[in-house]
Amino acid sequence: MAAAGPRGRGGRAPALAALRLALLLGAAAGSARAAVYFQEQFLDGASWQRRWVNSECKPDLGKFKLTAGKFYGDPVRDKGLQTSENSKFYAISSRFKPFSNKGKTLVIQYTVKHEQKIDCGGGYVKIFSSNLDQKNLSGDSHYYIMFGPDICGSETKKVHIILNYKNKPHPVKKPIRCKVDGYTHLYTLIIRPDQTYEVKIDNEMVASGNLEDDLDFLPPRKINDPTVRKPADWDDRIQIDDPSDIKPEDWDEPKYIVDTSAEKPEGWDDAVNGEWRYPVVKNPLYRGEWKPRQIDNPNYRGVWPHPQIDNPNYSPDFSIYSYENISIIGLDIWQVRAGTIFDNFLITDDEVYAKDFGEKTWGETKGPEKEMNMKQTEEEQEKERVTEEKYFEQRFKKKLERKKKSGKNRAVRNTIEKEEL
Repeated sequence: MAAAGPRGRGGRAPALAALRLALLLGAAAGSARAAVYFQEQFLDGASWQRRWVNSECKPDLGKFKLTAGKFYGDPVRDKGLQTSENSKFYAISSRFKPFSNKGKTLVIQYTVKHEQKIDCGGGYVKIFSSNLDQKNLSGDSHYYIMFGPDICGSETKKVHIILNYKNKPHPVKKPIRCKVDGYTHLYTLIIRPDQTYEVKIDNEMVASGNLEDDLDFLPPRKINDPTVRKPADWDDRIQIDDPSDIKPEDWDEPKYIVDTSAEKPEGWDDAVNGEWRYPVVKNPLYRGEWKPRQIDNPNYRGVWPHPQIDNPNYSPDFSIYSYENISIIGLDIWQVRAGTIFDNFLITDDEVYAKDFGEKTWGETKGPEKEMNMKQTEEEQEKERVTEEKYFEQRFKKKLERKKKSGKNRAVRNTIEKEEL
């Protein structure tokens, strides 16, 4: 079992050593059946800076810092890269040994925590080839895969899946909703050699399908037969005008009328202001363009099924899923409100290993994380309650003092008035 942190003076080093040993042993056991191309948990303090390269494409890029955040399940295991500056672009990446996923499953997995309750910003990762210039990483950099959550306002709350094919990005067509609370969540993308894919959030499947069907890589297999036309007598109107509905005789009224009740202003000078005319106002009797009511079409035959034929321009490609020289994972994002934490990065060829890794990292700390957040929330609410009570108590005391003072002043005035009388 991984250490949960020091319990006294001098306990930090043994705890960290035990944690690293347990993770190394787990990785060694898993590597017997899984190829782990990249794994990053930020367990060695500041050493992460030797493995991750900050882009220098812009002088004002946002800075990442290593932290577990305001609330966490474990102060060591939950440390990750956190965006630290508002309204900034961020660009950072880490390199690993190049590999190809040809003939193999590709699993990309990591955790994201928007503890700042993000209003607009990305939380996705990008996978690059080995020829990326990490110092110049930017939004224009050519990538293989883009995957992860993206949130902006009330409309955009989705999980991106964008795959590059023949130097063009192709996004998934089906909507996948991301998590929007402030807790840590595990995001997993699985791409298989049979050209199927699967998306998991918190180790639960939320979307799956076929790459060729759900992303527009290739022309459609079937197209409408251009030699066939819809029959002239095919009626596909759901509703039609009611022939028994006749426009009322008094319907036609102008939209605007002259207001003859208006009077010429006394100071109106025709020589200066021009000839005065009655103003035009909206006609209260105007009812708009008359349209007959609609009724169900008795001759409706439904949508005409256009006959399909094989598309002569379609050619299957069974290598859509595969990439050569996969070698870099990066964060290239924009955030209005900073505070997102990225952690537990994993790239492997084994779905079972990825699931187990997720359970041993996010799965073991998610519960304590929520408990800590709930406790903090309760403490903050109690603090607000006490502050509010003090505020109203002070207001009540001041009100009493004002009443007492006004009462004394009234008594003095009455005495003076009696003496004067």
